[in-house]
Amino acid sequence: MWRGVVMSKIVAMAVSTGGPKALKQVIPRLPADLDAPVILVQHMLEGFTKDLAKSLTQISMIEVKEAEEHEQIKKGCVYLARGGQHLNYAEGAGLGSLYYSDQPNRQGVKPCADYMYESLVNSPFDEVVCVVMTGMGHDATEGILHLEKRKKIFVIAQNRESCTVYGMPRSIVEAGKADRIVPLDQIAQEIILRVGVRKDGR
Repeated sequence: MWRGVVMSKIVAMAVSTGGPKALKQVIPRLPADLDAPVILVQHMLEGFTKDLAKSLTQISMIEVKEAEEHEQIKKGCVYLARGGQHLNYAEGAGLGSLYYSDQPNRQGVKPCADYMYESLVNSPFDEVVCVVMTGMGHDATEGILHLEKRKKIFVIAQNRESCTVYGMPRSIVEAGKADRIVPLDQIAQEIILRVGVRKDGR
């Protein structure tokens, strides 16, 4: 597929209004052996994200958890940003780790996906697969545009018809940065096609 070259990829997802319901149609379709870690920012208040992670884990093959401070990431796991804090990536041992920051609200939200995408600029991954789903406003676009200056990216946007609110996906589409525009029920398949599954069981 990549002419014998091993590619290292990470999936970075952003979602807001209508997100919990939409995620229940995407995350359960991801395999446990997905060949990439997944970082997920869902606009949500503090105290609710841990329950969302638990509910997604109960119906999914892939592990889903609320990201912990300085946690080293691994493939085949979805790391959900804690409500009320910004989630960032830090290069380090293995595939790197995650940390939280207490910067001001941005785009009127906290956590904000723009911070997440910008933190991936210096990551070691060959490609960042950006997924922008239903939500109000334009969070994710600024961060993705910044990320694109330094990293190879591939952007999957949810289509208008399947969105609860066609704001965030519209913004990235209008910026001309969407490589795929697909219905909600096809997002997981697009992610799998882009990053693949592990063949070595690790």
